Amino acid sequence: MNKTELIAAIAEQAEVTKKDAEKVLKAFTDVVTAELKNDGKVQLVGFGTFEVSTREAREGRNPKTGETMKIEASKAPKFKAGKALKDTLNA
Repeated sequence: MNKTELIAAIAEQAEVTKKDAEKVLKAFTDVVTAELKNDGKVQLVGFGTFEVSTREAREGRNPKTGETMKIEASKAPKFKAGKALKDTLNA
C-alpha cells in the first residue's frame, strides 16, 4: 500500500474526504517526526511504539575494495509492534 492508497483507505474508513484524510496523515507524520527528533517516543497502546535507536560509531569494510572505513554514530527511527497488533497478525 502506498501513500495515495493509504489516504483513500483512511478517507473511506473514517467517512471523510481524501483531502481531510491527507491533512490528518500529514499531521500525524509531522508530530511523530518532531517527537522523535527531540529524542522522545510516541506510544499508541495496542498498536505500537515509535522511538529513536542510537547506533554507536564503528568500523566497517567497503565491500568493493575490502578497505576499512569509519562509520559515524547515527540515530534511526524504530517501530516496536504492540501486543494487540501482534495478536491480530497471528490470529
